[in-house]
Amino acid sequence: MNYDLALTIGLLIGVFSIPAMVSALSDRRSPRVAAIVMIVAGGLVVYAVTQKPGGYRIDEIPDAIINVIARFIG
Repeated sequence: MNYDLALTIGLLIGVFSIPAMVSALSDRRSPRVAAIVMIVAGGLVVYAVTQKPGGYRIDEIPDAIINVIARFIG
């Protein structure tokens, strides 16, 4: 798996797990699935950051996401 792809998928599912976690907490349910998804997302982000030579700087993250989207579009 490409490191940019792992970073993008990790950030995407991490962002989508936040509303699920808030919804579960507001309904007074335990957010088990949302917590597991958040852990998986964190694992993907950590994998991408630690395995890419030189890691990612904050200003490189938008470029990585755009590169992944561009690869899928065309």
